[in-house]
Amino acid sequence: MRVFNFAAGPSVLPEEVLKQAQADLLDYKGCGFSVMEMSHRSKPYMEISLEAENLLRELLNIPQNYDVIFVQGGASTQFEAVPLNLHVFGKADYVVTGNFAEKAYKEACKYGDISIAASSKDKNFTYIPENISFRSDIDYVHITTNNTIFGSRYREIPKANAPIVADMSSNILSEKINIEDFGVIYAGAQKNLGPAGVTVVIVRNDLTDKADKLCPTMLKWSTQIKEKSLYNTPPCWSIYIMSLVLKWVKNLGGLDYIQKVNEEKAQLLYDCIDNSDFYTNNIEKRYRSIMNIPFVTPSAELDEKFVSEASAQGLKQLKGHRLVGGMRASIYNAMTVDGVIKLVEFMKQFELNNK
Repeated sequence: MRVFNFAAGPSVLPEEVLKQAQADLLDYKGCGFSVMEMSHRSKPYMEISLEAENLLRELLNIPQNYDVIFVQGGASTQFEAVPLNLHVFGKADYVVTGNFAEKAYKEACKYGDISIAASSKDKNFTYIPENISFRSDIDYVHITTNNTIFGSRYREIPKANAPIVADMSSNILSEKINIEDFGVIYAGAQKNLGPAGVTVVIVRNDLTDKADKLCPTMLKWSTQIKEKSLYNTPPCWSIYIMSLVLKWVKNLGGLDYIQKVNEEKAQLLYDCIDNSDFYTNNIEKRYRSIMNIPFVTPSAELDEKFVSEASAQGLKQLKGHRLVGGMRASIYNAMTVDGVIKLVEFMKQFELNNK
């Protein structure tokens, strides 16, 4: 029986996509074998990869002066690939708004003069810094657009006299964005794009020839751009599932529809929290994520009870991250409105039973 899966990643996938993958599992379009068995140099796989890129370009309205590549190693590998690919002055400014933003900063520190331009750590990452002054002679500014663990997001992209590099792993494809606000976007697929195993990198053409001479060949964006993401064996199955997810998003109505539904789901959950004196979400309202919503009850004991009883009701993987505790509902694109309604109904009943 399918349950409602609120995991932060790897996360829920659309049931329609899973059923299509199931139908194709043994025999992809009459090939007689699975995509998992397919040569990445074969015509069927090349078509899958090209379709995934074209769908992503269409859905995100990616201009032609941006390259799109599919790589491995997760967003965490890009924490080092970014400074190695953009090393001109050897200087960059980072905005630290959560655990992964801090990890990206620490990795970059190996490669040059890396500064924290602003941080929300002083208030346990409950807000997004604004009106930031960046240094004038930097290679780039790095931000993390959605905080998976603490549950905050950027409402406005900062302005700088340098390219903005964004880790968009946990909110890519969840709402409309202006690609031209960024020099580079990277995202692990395992939230909204597909299963773990593939990472998307979107990079403006003029930033692809700046790699440090010590940058490993496998981490050079120019390597994968030149070879059309086929320099080495790609994660073929993950890219295939991503192509199905992108088709699903397009068929629903694209990002206009997806954003509307995501905002509706988030509002349902935040209304439940805000209208209660039992549940608490500590993020400043202006910066609340519509993808990852952490909350707590009045005690750790009740939090544990909540997670256990919710799981028994088919509301799975709601335990909060160890850095925050409590609960976290990740309501990515594939989480249905019905799933959020069921969670809200459970929350209200749990509150009545435990006051």
